[in-house]
Amino acid sequence: MEFAIIAAGQGSRLKNEGIELSKPLLPICGIAMIERLIRIFAKNGAAHVHVIVNSVSVDLQNFLKTNDFGVPIHPYVFDTESSLHSLGELLQANPTWEECVVTTTDTIFSDREFANYITQFRSRKSADAYMGVTSFIDDESPLYIAMDEYHRIELFSDVKTQNTNLVSGGIYGLRIRAAQIAHEQIQLGQSRMRNYQRSLLEKSLVVEGHVFDKIVDVDHLSDQKQAEAYLMEIGECGKN
Repeated sequence: MEFAIIAAGQGSRLKNEGIELSKPLLPICGIAMIERLIRIFAKNGAAHVHVIVNSVSVDLQNFLKTNDFGVPIHPYVFDTESSLHSLGELLQANPTWEECVVTTTDTIFSDREFANYITQFRSRKSADAYMGVTSFIDDESPLYIAMDEYHRIELFSDVKTQNTNLVSGGIYGLRIRAAQIAHEQIQLGQSRMRNYQRSLLEKSLVVEGHVFDKIVDVDHLSDQKQAEAYLMEIGECGKN
């Protein structure tokens, strides 16, 4: 299984709050967000980790080149217009991937829960896509999810409905058919990750969800504090 991180965003909201370093380097419990992700991936069997970054984030590029994370890092420098385009570049650079787990750089979750997610993804071979989802909703523009009793996702929605008690957490487990549709959607001019996820259902792929207790999306300094408080609460602050 391959592991990858989408870290090509500009982090404009944090910059507006006075943060000068690249967003993936924002510390959570004393460790850069991206380093925390890499080390969690390494503990879950990653032979190497692929990271897409933008050309402006020189500090991030240097950080990835000069630090030893216990696993080889493969950086890709692209200025992409969206997370979906970043995913497309990662998949295009690695066309032989049979299954991969891709996360955004600003998603904070429990180390222990992620290990269970990986175990379940490996075992659920019928799933074309296996998404990390959570009932914790604290996002400026959440993608709501409806899931049946067998954990199959039935709906991705921009608005909350009676049946959408979960939201997307920025954790994407993808197999070959799901990767192919990512390419198709980009070629059709699609630029939003959420519309790509909808297309998986439209194409009748098997899309399943794995429920995390909490996934914190770090866009603001207040999110940094919330993420640290959560990791402190579950005994994982500074663990990595």
